[in-house]
Amino acid sequence: MIITIGGLAGTGTTTVARILSERTGIPCVSAGDVFRQMAAERKLDILEFSKLAEENPEIDIEIDRRQARLADEHEDLILEGRLSAHFARADLKVLLMAPFDVRAQRISIRESKDLETVKDEIRIREASEAQRYREIHGIDVDDLEVYDIVINTSHFDAEGVAEIILKVTEVI
Repeated sequence: MIITIGGLAGTGTTTVARILSERTGIPCVSAGDVFRQMAAERKLDILEFSKLAEENPEIDIEIDRRQARLADEHEDLILEGRLSAHFARADLKVLLMAPFDVRAQRISIRESKDLETVKDEIRIREASEAQRYREIHGIDVDDLEVYDIVINTSHFDAEGVAEIILKVTEVI
C-alpha cells in the first residue's frame, strides 16, 4: 500500500509517518528530510534554502521526481511531504491540519525557539512555498480535492492520528 501524508509545518506529518512506518513495517520517505539535507549540503538554513528554491525550480521538481519514482518502484511505501499526494501514485492520500498557533507552539518547542520568531519564520516559509508550488506546478495548496482524508491533528496526539489512518487503510 502506498500512503502519502501531507501537511504544513507543525501538523505532525513526520511524526505520524514514522509511527505508521514502525507499526506497519512499511518504509517511510520524507520530502522534508530531503529538503533539509539539500539545504545542509549547501550549508544553508531552511529559510535561505527556501529563497534559493524560489529562484531554482529544479530543487522542488527533483524532490517531487524522487518521491514519484519511489512510489512507482515500491508496492508498500509511506511518502511524507507537502506535495506528495500531487505527484505520487497512492492508495491513500492524507492531509494533516492544525491551527496556526498550535503549529507554531509545536515548532517552538521542537526547535527550542522563541514563539514569535517561529511564527514569523512560518509565515515567510509558507508564503514562499505557496508561491513556488503555484508557479512551478500550478498547484493551489488550499485546494484539498486531491486528498482522501483530512485530519485536524490539534484534536489527537500523533498515536491517535496514526490509529485513524490505520483504521482507514482497513477499509480500502
